[in-house]
Amino acid sequence: MTSLLLLDLSLPLKNPVIIFSVVLFIILFAPIIFNRIKVPHIIGLIISGMIVGPYGLNLLSRDSSIVLFGTVGLLYIMFLAGLEIDLAEFRKNRNKIIVFGLTTFLLPLVTGTLASYYILGYGFLSSLLLASMFSTHTLVSYPIASKYGVTRNRAINMTVGGTMITDILALLILAGVAGMSKGDVSPAFWFRLGFSFIIFVAVVLLVFPIICRWFFKRFEDSISQYIFVLAMVFLASFLGELAGVEAIIGAFFSGLVLNKFVPHSSPLMNRIDFVGNALFIPFFLISVGMLVDISVLVKGWGALRVAGVILVIALASKYLAAWITQKVFRLSSDEGLMIFGLSSSHAAATLAIILVGYNIIVGETALGEPIRLLDEDVLNGTIVLILVSCAVSSFVVERASKKLALLQEEENPEDAAAASNEKILVSLSYPDMIADLVDFGIMLKAKHSTIPLYGLHIVTDQDQKHDSASHGKKILNKAVDHASASENILVPLTRYDANIGNGITYTIKEQDITDVVIGLHQKTDHKTFLGPKIESIVKRVFETIYIYKPAQPFNTLNRIVVAIPPAGSNDPGFLHWLGKLITLAKLNAMPIQFYASARTIKAINGIIARKTTTVEVQFSVFSAWDDFLIFSRELKIDDLFVIVSARKGSASYLSQLEKLPGYLSNYFQEQSLLLIYPKQLESGINMSDIEQADGALIGTLSEKLGSLTKAARYLRKMLGD
Repeated sequence: MTSLLLLDLSLPLKNPVIIFSVVLFIILFAPIIFNRIKVPHIIGLIISGMIVGPYGLNLLSRDSSIVLFGTVGLLYIMFLAGLEIDLAEFRKNRNKIIVFGLTTFLLPLVTGTLASYYILGYGFLSSLLLASMFSTHTLVSYPIASKYGVTRNRAINMTVGGTMITDILALLILAGVAGMSKGDVSPAFWFRLGFSFIIFVAVVLLVFPIICRWFFKRFEDSISQYIFVLAMVFLASFLGELAGVEAIIGAFFSGLVLNKFVPHSSPLMNRIDFVGNALFIPFFLISVGMLVDISVLVKGWGALRVAGVILVIALASKYLAAWITQKVFRLSSDEGLMIFGLSSSHAAATLAIILVGYNIIVGETALGEPIRLLDEDVLNGTIVLILVSCAVSSFVVERASKKLALLQEEENPEDAAAASNEKILVSLSYPDMIADLVDFGIMLKAKHSTIPLYGLHIVTDQDQKHDSASHGKKILNKAVDHASASENILVPLTRYDANIGNGITYTIKEQDITDVVIGLHQKTDHKTFLGPKIESIVKRVFETIYIYKPAQPFNTLNRIVVAIPPAGSNDPGFLHWLGKLITLAKLNAMPIQFYASARTIKAINGIIARKTTTVEVQFSVFSAWDDFLIFSRELKIDDLFVIVSARKGSASYLSQLEKLPGYLSNYFQEQSLLLIYPKQLESGINMSDIEQADGALIGTLSEKLGSLTKAARYLRKMLGD
């Protein structure tokens, strides 16, 4: 009873346990309640912040803890924007990004400066600083686009890239205006700012990748990897502030660097998404809501007039910039709407600019009151802008995301067909390769496929004597856990059979498997590089087979190098394996270098041109397979070497393929390898099955055939007579 009386329940709440509990309940129930009335959950969280904040029920104060978590949430949004961006599409559209960034910066800047100067009556520096606030935007609604899976659309890439341009330029204006108001601006000031920014960019884009590759090669623990990612994000954010720009710029650049080290279908990406969307980003949205004071609208015509001008100029100029971009680059109306939706919300950089301007004292009144560069009416009008712009942005992005998601499915019907038909089997034998093989199988899986992966472990008659069944169960349980970490389902299969080759072959047929992933056995030599078990499977299975040897984690690889036989495009499974390689490259932001005949290169070019996905590809004409060892000079240690092989009798088969085991075991031991055996049309008689048949049965068949032959000869003799 005494402890209950000692609790301080006065408002605003001060007990950290109660504060955190209230915030968690808001994060839990606000989306549920607002989704029922068709309001985006982002608006629900902002409104909840208004209700419990200092200008509402005053349950919570916007103290250092709220500011801390809110700042983390803002940096998390910018980090995710860089992490989820399609780098190939980003590079392809860099000119469009620059044009949009300058348009969405200059248009609000010019119109805002004129309106502030002539309509609101502010001085030139105040008008310029206020207008720079119109130019910025915060990607508050980015999580909505992410939820619908359209973050790789070109319109979103353009907007994300444009955000960096607008924020950097606006913050430069902020630094210049702040310096001019204090009389500190000189050529040396701009030189220091430019030099420090260049050093910051060089460190993040050149040094960070070296550190990331070193870490991911040596540490596979999931918790360590997640903490490392967060540490790099906040280190880059701090370096950004140290260079004289906002921390959000550093967070975005760290996302660009980590983009290729965090596969989008990996358990690590799932953890990053989960923690951000479950905790940090909602905290930021609630903290934004706690800033909003609706009562400013009734505090006189001054605040209302300024708020009205700010709202009209900010939203109208952003809409006009999006419309111009849509027309110039011939984007669809939905893409134009998406650009406006993402670029219309104002929060972080906007607030930073206004608060700096509000805190700059340029003089005093006759009564000794401070004259601020931006007055209280501007501050209050900006708070209203944050609320209204975030609401408009959320509704617009929600609508545009739904339409773009539907259009995305319609434009890629082959992906939908693949998702409904393909079944991927991962053969699991080696405990130390479980994570690599399961991750590889997940990456091969169609994005929207609801069909689970299959994990197979074979227990042979010989294994049963050594209690291999319990060992296999542990392997499968580990595989199931690893797949579930990335929100994928893996169905464990244990099969008892006379040998591993039979077990895999008949499981493939029973489960209608379309793609088979097998880990390359560790004890290899030039005679049995694949091993007799895999060679047996290759002979007897006609589906696509991927034989994978991971020399290092997949996310630390730089490039995919593919060697294709001269007649590789003639195989029935050509389109299938090519589509899978393109998917691998796109998911991991890796370029592909094809070595193939001129005819095959032409076929690949035609296929890539028809796809909506963007992948960086290069081609080299290669058909002299007797000179296969040239790859030992062309390949780098961080390359994935893909060899498209062929079964005997197939259209692309070469006699030189028989030498591959010797080449690979002697010259490519340290290389990450992937051997692909394309799908073949199943023949009527499988000769390898006959080879496996019982000797007595073959003898009986031969005896019967001999009797039939004798009978036929006797009949011909009788007819001849």
